[in-house]
Amino acid sequence: LMIAQDGPESRKIQFSGKSSYMLSLPKTWVKQMKLQRGDQVTVSRQTDASLLVVAGNNSIFPGRGEAVIEVMPNESEGSLLRKVISLYLLGYGVIHVRASKGRLMSTQRQTVKETVRRHLIGTEVIADSTDGITIQILLSFPELSVENALKRMFLIAVSMHKDAIQALNEMDADVANGVIKTDDEVDRFSLYVIRQLKMAVQNTRVLKESGLTTPIDCLGYRLIVKSVERVADHASLIAKEILLIKSSLDKAIVDRIVELSNFAQGIFEESGFALFRRDYAAADRIVEKAKLATTMQSDILSTIEKSKRVHSYHTVRLIVDDTIRTVDYAGDIAEVVLNMTAEQAVVNG
Repeated sequence: LMIAQDGPESRKIQFSGKSSYMLSLPKTWVKQMKLQRGDQVTVSRQTDASLLVVAGNNSIFPGRGEAVIEVMPNESEGSLLRKVISLYLLGYGVIHVRASKGRLMSTQRQTVKETVRRHLIGTEVIADSTDGITIQILLSFPELSVENALKRMFLIAVSMHKDAIQALNEMDADVANGVIKTDDEVDRFSLYVIRQLKMAVQNTRVLKESGLTTPIDCLGYRLIVKSVERVADHASLIAKEILLIKSSLDKAIVDRIVELSNFAQGIFEESGFALFRRDYAAADRIVEKAKLATTMQSDILSTIEKSKRVHSYHTVRLIVDDTIRTVDYAGDIAEVVLNMTAEQAVVNG
């Protein structure tokens, strides 16, 4: 793995006239930005007292340059996928994938293209041959802020749970399979948000264009992204477990699971509303409400044990456990919101 990027260099401040100070710009950077004499650049002060120099009115996020992945002949598809995703998350604008010896295998090329298609938002293959593949990441999506992408994740995750319970009610394998496939969409938004958060921590301009207020928000959002991603994962697990059930379940058991699922979906949606509204009181109520899930879980398991028509007992218990985990993650999100909005609970004397 090789990184193509200019390192820091020291430059002297020059004095010109009676009150002007001058600092020369690196020649390589000027050429890369295609700047000429008389062109304008924007200089802004960062929170750490450093200065950010941006070419003209360019709204593209400042990436970390280019990276090269050298693929070994026997390198696994999983290893290659992880390398591409890691560099995407680190903020590189261009990723070159090439063989360390000879040419890329067809399976390796296909892995890279599938990774771009299925996992990486704002990414496209701009060169594809047996000699190598070049990936370019479009660094700026002003309309897709961190908050908007996270809202999309919430909506998809809730939809997945609703469809999973519909699949259970109707024992519909097609609906269940649809839930499983949808999980990829949540993962795509998750990686996009994580990439933006990593870049926002390092750059005030990215922070503002991502729709965030302070670098501290990035940690909270990172924890929330993981929780939403896990909620979607549990919906996918429920769908997979439904496919294992080969006979109809007792209606009383299904009704109790639907009741629990509706509760889980509702509290998960409420955690999202509390986040986007920055509502401390709402988040506090959610944390308390989430505790009710333990009693609901015990009641369902008791109903299952008393039923005379218990089929796929182990699988049904897994569905209940996955639904309870959704409530747990909603509570985790609410606790993060509490930390992010704690000042609302402070009474100034």
